[in-house]
Amino acid sequence: MGVSYRELGLVNTRGMFAKAFKGGYAVPAYNFNNLEQLQAIIQACVETKSPVILQVSKGAREYANATMLRYMAMGATELAKELGGDIPIALHLDHGGDFDICKSCVDNGFSSVMIDGSHLSFEKNVELTKRVVDYAHQYEVTVEGELGVLAGIEDDVSAEKSHYTNPEEVEDFVNRTGVDSLAISIGTSHGAYKFKVAPGESVPPLRFDILEEVENRLPGFPIVLHGASSVMQEYVDIINKYGGNLEGTAGVPEDQLRKAAKSAVCKVNIDSDGRLAFTAKVREFLYNNPEVFDPRKYLKPARNALIDMYKHKNINVLGSAEKA
Repeated sequence: MGVSYRELGLVNTRGMFAKAFKGGYAVPAYNFNNLEQLQAIIQACVETKSPVILQVSKGAREYANATMLRYMAMGATELAKELGGDIPIALHLDHGGDFDICKSCVDNGFSSVMIDGSHLSFEKNVELTKRVVDYAHQYEVTVEGELGVLAGIEDDVSAEKSHYTNPEEVEDFVNRTGVDSLAISIGTSHGAYKFKVAPGESVPPLRFDILEEVENRLPGFPIVLHGASSVMQEYVDIINKYGGNLEGTAGVPEDQLRKAAKSAVCKVNIDSDGRLAFTAKVREFLYNNPEVFDPRKYLKPARNALIDMYKHKNINVLGSAEKA
């Protein structure tokens, strides 16, 4: 074992999810790749007194460097204290593709890891997930598994079609693997193009019937929603106004996410909305200030937009504000 997450000031997700389940809200899981995203997440969550899960994908580890990310997470816990917020912060591997990356994250200070065996056969998924659980639990690192496949593309995760989670498999999977939480597929999707909708058409509703059946079969067990960005139109419009080309984007309506967060869903993953807000403000600033070449000048409004967006999610969508 290399570094314990406790040395970095982090917590695992067990207590977070127990409180969220009881309180009828979901803990935000926000992806970050750079300094400005991380600052925005921490400031927004301290200001709204929300617990938070900092998510790192395989792509983020490659982009920012695994060692760098570890120290950034430690810096994030110190920043939270400096801002006056003693909020619970977890560091989570998003979509770990194999045992080795999960082990590496456990050894490098992550307090939670996800092993995504959803593309494998049920038996192979059980086998891989249990192997990760057996290793991670030695160090009190929590593990998220996945049943069902989400469509869309985000980082290195892609699937042509989604396959809804089969509720009949969930008990067997959880009992045999020992996972701490379970990501299920009920109609969310990765990326900014979550649904193919013609102009004027509405997004198909999430499969709350599947969620309800999973809840009945796993009473009190934390459920996770991936691909849960709403693809906020205000940011898409700004991107397109200032030279971008995002057509036909659609996300998960926020009222549906609020409904899910009141149920067994204890963790909601949001990545694309952060990318869109950030890019929108960078494009707008550079378009209006073509003489500027100082990154601090255009990254600051992008960071501010992220802070506002994350606060909105915590307060109005996930219900996690004031729950730290």
